[in-house]
Amino acid sequence: MTTHFTSAGTSRIHVVDALRGFAIMSIMLLHNIEHFDFYYFPQNLPEWMKMLDGIIWKVMFFLFSGKSYAIFAILFGLTFYIMFSNQAKKRRDFRWRFLWRMFILLVFGIINSVFYEGDILAFYAVLSVVLVLTARWSDKAVMAIALLLLLQPLEWIKLAGIMNDPGYVDPGYLSYKYFEKAAPYVTGKSFIDLAVGNLTNGRCAVVLWNNEAGRYFQTPALFLFGLLIGRKKLFIYNEANLKFWKRALWASVVAFIVFFSFKLTMPQLILREAVRTKLDMIITTYSNFAFTMLLVSSFVLIYRIAKVNAVLGRLEPFGRMSLTNYITQSMLGAVVYYGFGFGLYKYTGATYSLLVGILLFLLQYRFCLWWMKNHARGPLEELWHRITWIGVR
Repeated sequence: MTTHFTSAGTSRIHVVDALRGFAIMSIMLLHNIEHFDFYYFPQNLPEWMKMLDGIIWKVMFFLFSGKSYAIFAILFGLTFYIMFSNQAKKRRDFRWRFLWRMFILLVFGIINSVFYEGDILAFYAVLSVVLVLTARWSDKAVMAIALLLLLQPLEWIKLAGIMNDPGYVDPGYLSYKYFEKAAPYVTGKSFIDLAVGNLTNGRCAVVLWNNEAGRYFQTPALFLFGLLIGRKKLFIYNEANLKFWKRALWASVVAFIVFFSFKLTMPQLILREAVRTKLDMIITTYSNFAFTMLLVSSFVLIYRIAKVNAVLGRLEPFGRMSLTNYITQSMLGAVVYYGFGFGLYKYTGATYSLLVGILLFLLQYRFCLWWMKNHARGPLEELWHRITWIGVR
């Protein structure tokens, strides 16, 4: 039986490349309507445009916020498995080499943070240690740890403490105090001020926000789910895997409806604000994971349909150059929206920013097509590969 998932004689899993391309594309579109982490809403727009901006903002955040990054994290764990497995066939322990590879990714992340404070590469590089620790664990042990992390145990402990303390007052998001300090250097004309601000104040904001959003537990869990998907070879096309993804689709639909419905009814069910705020954060991580699996399973199932494959398959080159695209989108976004560049944050609401994002995506996509005609990897992917395997023949 022919397959849309792999090429004859190659080990590339095309649906993974396309799914990664989808994740990077949606991350870019979301970052654009956010003005790359600088939330500014122009007031000199017509009322109909403000209404349209509000609709686009809500739709884009509903579809992609917390989900696109989650897809990327799952595929990050899958990539570790593929590299670990390939090296194991050569009787090499990949774990130490992977730590070196993650140090390089950390450097990439710091460079990316110069332009965009919300960088996730450095975040992934640090948390990836969970893959090194669990690489040789059994599937059951890995699944147990992944589920435990996904449940947000520390937040449940905090919630119990809040419920047992009638006088507790929610201090709010501490990260916001740092995000609010970003305006002077984001809107200013100095690139040096932007770089220093992003690497100091911006890093503090992002570190705190990731904690407040539960990502220090959720992200390693997603890595481990990607590792398990790789071990089970669930992206390989066969009838058993199709049945798995169909079951995953229905399970994720049901789970998302349950969690999201509970989020909507919480204000009526739980009157105490401090309890409601903490529980909302926990349930949001659950609903985002459910929606992420809905997106992944849907993508995998429809990818095998020839007509759909002809469209989604075009995202493969974009996905194969994900590192290059992620970093260059930060550079482009900073130039387009920040004060040292064109300063479009002052003029573009969600609608115009989405159109700018689509244009930037198309420019990046054309570059990917041109580059991949004569290269096996993107420019930064090739650099990362060469430094990773330096000293190895």
